[in-house]
Amino acid sequence: MGFFIHQPVVDRNRGIRQTAVMSRISLPDFAYPAHDFPIGKHVLRYVDTHPETQNAAEVSGPTLVCVHGNPTWSYYYRRVIDAFAGRMRVIAVDNMGCGRSDKPNQQEFDYTLASHRDNLIELLDRLELQRVILLVHDWGGAIGLSAGLARLDQIAGLCVLNTGAFPPPYLPWRIAACRWPGLGPLAVRGLNAFALAALTMAVNRKPLTAQTRRGLIAPYDSWKSRVAIDAFVKDIPMRPAHPTHATLLNLEKDLERFRETRVSIVWGMKDWCFRPECLDRFVAAWPHACVNRLDDCGHYVLEEAPDAVIEALEHLQSRAS
Repeated sequence: MGFFIHQPVVDRNRGIRQTAVMSRISLPDFAYPAHDFPIGKHVLRYVDTHPETQNAAEVSGPTLVCVHGNPTWSYYYRRVIDAFAGRMRVIAVDNMGCGRSDKPNQQEFDYTLASHRDNLIELLDRLELQRVILLVHDWGGAIGLSAGLARLDQIAGLCVLNTGAFPPPYLPWRIAACRWPGLGPLAVRGLNAFALAALTMAVNRKPLTAQTRRGLIAPYDSWKSRVAIDAFVKDIPMRPAHPTHATLLNLEKDLERFRETRVSIVWGMKDWCFRPECLDRFVAAWPHACVNRLDDCGHYVLEEAPDAVIEALEHLQSRAS
């Protein structure tokens, strides 16, 4: 199934010719176009509620930058975009290989944490973003936080959902099975088992609606389009020799550098992947953080408790304005 149609857009403020990318798949709850961001031979895409497209007088304050994990995409942040688009600039990136971004093979892009981090840093730099509030989830936590540390003077706040920023203390068997040689790629890329399983395993309160399920997996409809899902699983470092182990180790050591940054944490306590002990490590690094523990929520916090996340962001926005 074809996924993109293209409409050229010129950003007069930045002088960058972009492309609005609209999905041929009907997603009535996500009508936001994506913008092209060329990086080398490939194109990263992102949603941007730039003031030029709205009433600039009504849009002020910091810029909210949303970074997703695996196996989601910018669609995961649709409720946040809806809530804040009229109040401040909101950017929701699709990491390379995900969502509406290009999906190069692993010989063309290495799909490591460091590479995703560097892509986000380049986006922050080329868009000249200041007073950024980072909203991060899952792998987006490690990607966003490491990029934020590289541009610490541009970060006004953090809103952290279930994630990790350290070498993993354990590997759940449900994820370990997806790393088995031969069988793992067949399940993840051939059967879309990882993304499909997340539709039920990542929530606890109540099942996702059919529309939400369709939206979350919409970009991942073939072997080729699932390259990043498989790569993210393989990038989990379970031994020091893994290239991402050192990246995460350095990130954990540097977390305390956010000690003067306003931090809100919203955590689903029923998450079987990023369990409460992961939250404890963040709290130890950021004793000043405002923490909301959601006792009946799973991993997809924004699907189960969007109001809690929006409230945390409103607090950060008011403090950063």
